[in-house]
Amino acid sequence: MFDWPLWQHDLIALQWCVVIGAALIAAITDVQSGRISNRLTGPLWIGGLIWATWVGGPLGLAESAAACVVLALPFVLLFVFAGGGAGDAKLMGAIGAWTGMAGGLIALASVALAGGALALVFALTQRRARVMFANMTAMTTNLMVTIASPRKDREERPLAIVSTDEMQTMPYGVAILTGVVVASMVVFSCV
Repeated sequence: MFDWPLWQHDLIALQWCVVIGAALIAAITDVQSGRISNRLTGPLWIGGLIWATWVGGPLGLAESAAACVVLALPFVLLFVFAGGGAGDAKLMGAIGAWTGMAGGLIALASVALAGGALALVFALTQRRARVMFANMTAMTTNLMVTIASPRKDREERPLAIVSTDEMQTMPYGVAILTGVVVASMVVFSCV
């Protein structure tokens, strides 16, 4: 079995305190300004890579870099195709750099669940639940039709997504904070 150097070590509490603190700052600034600053995500990412190298050596650095890519990738895709925030992607990548692969996957799942719950609450409070469910149905249907179509048809017909003009924005930094806090509780119950 592979030994994850960033999963169990003597300073795991410090590691997660940094991640939670950064996520708290990101959530506050995202609610206030609608952005997550590069002044937060850049140093957090570099600090995570340095931390991982210090704790786990070259293997820790490799795990940190891999987790950075894995955690950022879904948010990069959301940014490119669905109007998600670039700051969200950068923050998740930086969180991956700090948490490593095992903790990062727990964080990613927790953030996704928190994001879904936040989207539902946000849609209900904005009286946009019907629009949200219609958009989700349209996107899911388009994805399933695209996957089920013969390859030739897929190349001729691009995947249709809902117009970003019709989408309601929300401060996803709050979902990231919530997910990271939940993930830290899961991690501390495992180690």
